[in-house]
Amino acid sequence: MTNKRLDDIRKRIHKIKAEFAAIDDMRPWSLTRQYKDPQNQSGAYYQLSYTRQMKSRTEYVARDCVREVRREIASHTRFKAVTAERVDLGIEHSRVRMKRAHKP
Repeated sequence: MTNKRLDDIRKRIHKIKAEFAAIDDMRPWSLTRQYKDPQNQSGAYYQLSYTRQMKSRTEYVARDCVREVRREIASHTRFKAVTAERVDLGIEHSRVRMKRAHKP
């Protein structure tokens, strides 16, 4: 069982490496539409907010760049999910290997 599980983990890690290579430009989140006059919802503009290196940042995004920024945010979200899965698999791989090494 442990050898099969190790092989399965290695195969998934190999696929994750390919996914990392396929991830394009990315930006941290979140993109919101704001209004200069919120009561009447007029004067709409887009704003990107995120925290990086313990600093909160806000950037204005031109309307014609919104689609691209949304794609970059999706790439960042995918990157975080793939990274978390890779770490989990690394931990499991190590545990299975150690368990196999200490079997009498």
